[in-house]
Amino acid sequence: MAKTTIFLALFLLLLLPAKIIGLWWAVRSPFHLDQNKICKVSRKLGGRLQKEICRKEPEIVKEVVKGAKLGTGECQYQFKNRKWNCTTNNDSFGKILLQDTRETAFVCAVTSAGVTYAVTQACSMGELLQCGCDDEVSRHAGSNSTWEWGGCADNIEFGYQKSKEFMDAQDKRRSDIRTLINLHNNEAGRLAIKKNMRIECKCHGLSGTCTVKTCWQKMPVFRFVGNRLKEKFNRATEVIGGNDGNELLPEGETIKPPTDEDLVYTAKSPDFCEPNRRVGSLGTGGRNCNNTSLDVGGCDQLCCGRGYKEETITVTENCKCRFHWCCVVNCDTCTTKKTIHKCNGYRS
Repeated sequence: MAKTTIFLALFLLLLLPAKIIGLWWAVRSPFHLDQNKICKVSRKLGGRLQKEICRKEPEIVKEVVKGAKLGTGECQYQFKNRKWNCTTNNDSFGKILLQDTRETAFVCAVTSAGVTYAVTQACSMGELLQCGCDDEVSRHAGSNSTWEWGGCADNIEFGYQKSKEFMDAQDKRRSDIRTLINLHNNEAGRLAIKKNMRIECKCHGLSGTCTVKTCWQKMPVFRFVGNRLKEKFNRATEVIGGNDGNELLPEGETIKPPTDEDLVYTAKSPDFCEPNRRVGSLGTGGRNCNNTSLDVGGCDQLCCGRGYKEETITVTENCKCRFHWCCVVNCDTCTTKKTIHKCNGYRS
């Protein structure tokens, strides 16, 4: 079974413009991925930089896997109420990635951001020999009269560079529009972290005074990154290739060109209302919906006009929890009735 999966991955990736983002899905879900699988397929694909990282820096590949899982989890959170909910079930995700839609743009960006985040965090935690805290920030940024640089600044430059080397390696050798789009969206994901670094400070002094304040640069929490990329998804720009083959231009003449931080795509998204194996749509039949919402997760939109049904379920959960010194929490078990709403199935 493992050999069959690898050969299937190679077949798909050789037929299509090679891109590392497809690697997670070619070898099934990122949640079941490990560095050995990534490196095995990378060796077959001939990515020089990826092979070098796999051979010389296997600990970096381990963080790449963590980052891919982090990005996938964030994708599922951000899209949980949409018709396409970033599911990794069946083979639908791989088929989604074969299209240059807004959904694919988001997956590229959030995965690239996840890899950047994981590698940078590993540096700060002292888990990688190649990097540590970033000392360059204090030398270049200076300080002011109220605080000074210190502490452990996140080494975003190292994380950014390793993500770029690994995520962009396959695509850099190509010059078609699909490659330009992948590289653009990968970069947008990395910049969602790099352009939003924050300052974190700690006070030092007697009796709680702030005689000296030490500050350092930290990455934003990853939920912030996901929220920002979701906003970019909502405002993504449809593009076409320029005449020189190295430029992306907006589809409409009145639309401003996308910035490096924007997401871009070329193909309209499927409506995802009904199952369609060809495009990877699983449909929305049986999905939970909110019958009081008019937003994307509301029953009217999510169920695509098919209607919905109401069910009463029994929920068992912890309740009346009590903390006992030290350090035990005891909870009762409560059973309650809960009303949920589910989208109807499909007309035959």
